[in-house]
Amino acid sequence: MCGIVGYSGKNEASSILVEGLSKLEYRGYDSAGVAILDDGKINVSKCKGRLVNLENKLKSSPLKGNVGIGHTRWATHGEPSDVNAHPHNNNDNTISVVHNGIIENYMELKSWLKSKGYKFVSETDTEVIPNLIDYFYNGDLLDAVMKAISKVEGSYALGVVCSNEPNKIVAVRKDSPLIVGAGKDENFIASDVPAILNHTRDIYYLKDKEFAVLTSEGVEFYSNEGEKIEKELNHIEWDANAAEKGGYEHFMLKEIYEQPKAIKDTMTSRIIEDQPIKLDDINITKEQIENIEKIYIVACGTAYHAGIVGKYAIEKLARIPVEVDIASEFRYRNPIITKNTLMIVLSQSGETADTLAALREAKSLGARVIAITNVVGSSVSREADDILYTWAGPEIAVASTKAYTTQLITMYILALFFAQNKNTLTNEEIENIKADMLKLPEKAKEVLDNKERVQKFASNTYMHKDMFYLGRGIDYAVAMEGALKLKEISYIHSEAYAGGELKHGTIALIENGTVVVALATQNDLYEKMVSNIKEVTTRGAKVLGITVEGRTGMDEFVDSVIYVPKVNDILLPVLSVIQLQLLAYYVSVEKGCDVDKPRNLAKSVTVE
Repeated sequence: MCGIVGYSGKNEASSILVEGLSKLEYRGYDSAGVAILDDGKINVSKCKGRLVNLENKLKSSPLKGNVGIGHTRWATHGEPSDVNAHPHNNNDNTISVVHNGIIENYMELKSWLKSKGYKFVSETDTEVIPNLIDYFYNGDLLDAVMKAISKVEGSYALGVVCSNEPNKIVAVRKDSPLIVGAGKDENFIASDVPAILNHTRDIYYLKDKEFAVLTSEGVEFYSNEGEKIEKELNHIEWDANAAEKGGYEHFMLKEIYEQPKAIKDTMTSRIIEDQPIKLDDINITKEQIENIEKIYIVACGTAYHAGIVGKYAIEKLARIPVEVDIASEFRYRNPIITKNTLMIVLSQSGETADTLAALREAKSLGARVIAITNVVGSSVSREADDILYTWAGPEIAVASTKAYTTQLITMYILALFFAQNKNTLTNEEIENIKADMLKLPEKAKEVLDNKERVQKFASNTYMHKDMFYLGRGIDYAVAMEGALKLKEISYIHSEAYAGGELKHGTIALIENGTVVVALATQNDLYEKMVSNIKEVTTRGAKVLGITVEGRTGMDEFVDSVIYVPKVNDILLPVLSVIQLQLLAYYVSVEKGCDVDKPRNLAKSVTVE
């Protein structure tokens, strides 16, 4: 959940660390801090609140030195405060640590360390780590970190420095993301690539319980048993500008407008007219697909909503039974899994703790797992049997947009791939859907080019405290995502309901002036959805209708209508959700909310 950086080189560490943290503030912004080595001492500066508070503090009291670590925090143990901010030091201030994750046995370790004379000043679980390292330290920082980690239970990505070895950073990870960047006479650690992209595009991905030792001269890697290992160096193709706003007011708006390209990139080489669907990183055979008895789609938040669309697509096109589960619930309900069960996990970051745990649970029970993620080298991509990447590029805003639409594309690709292997669709039917998929980037651009009506509706409704979203069939899945987007970034209470459920209680919430967003894009459900819309308009609701170009008459009984370009019905969520993303964005802007960093949320939920 938190973001960490580290630098060892010839330049001043302070500015490089703060710059890196600014690219990671989406991971948490309750507090920030740095620890920098100078003249055999560790100097720490940290404070509560956004990174700008730390920047101002460093301007008035600068820290010098060429080696350091930094942290931006999303609080788990201990409320946001100066004291609870990272880095945390041992009692003698000779060892400093930044940590992303949760130490599950920290109370036990804390009690034991207290019995050895160690004192604690914070409420965090992290503070046990520098003191535990101190306990084992005997002149070799790597050895001490290894011994300390052997006593730790939970998740962690750690950066550690020691005043006795002032040119060195030791790093290790388990279940929390951590990369190593290789530069010229300088090396880096970070939670995510954008933090160091201005300095290097050469990256090593650490696996669980792998250690890295960084100096300005180079990087060495070690296994959990202390054996030196070789790692593959990866070159990042996208540049630093991809992680910047690019002239847009907010990252979220930039990422909404990047969706046509992200959709196209995710289909590239996979969806080609008159050619079979090719999935280079999917090794599942035709026989294995034919033997699938059930598919579980498991995810959290926005990815869960993409999974619900995926259920509709797979069941309709490939005729395989699908259950969609929230990852945090799946692992605790003793799911029925056999060797003929397939699990599909979706996670933008590839590090979502509950999704990763569900993946491991399914594999332990014999299921095959396909992972859909946006991050190459992430935990789910390494641990799944097969991997399908969404080529969305870095997504910085906390509220997911292009990650969601590219997840939809991958679900359609999988559904067609299964249908192709099971012969549940004719070649002509598959080609027709593929042809419409290839039109989606252009159609998405059309939606973005005609944003004025949704912008106007937002300006007329942003003051409301409640908004409801209605849909039937696959539109209901999109309504769920639209409601989530609105509540995430505007703090307006919003709920999605299946249109057919109105008379079963929901309609009691509708009164004069209630705002309702009604999706009616599905041809076979359109007339039923119109009846549901009229049920709320006759009770005074103020309705925004979303339907497909070419349909007429809706403007006679709703306050405003937004049209999406016509494609195959099953693909319409890609276009209709963009309208809902824009609605949430413009409502949030009208309210003056912090669009990119909504309160209480962080981008990647890497703890349970």
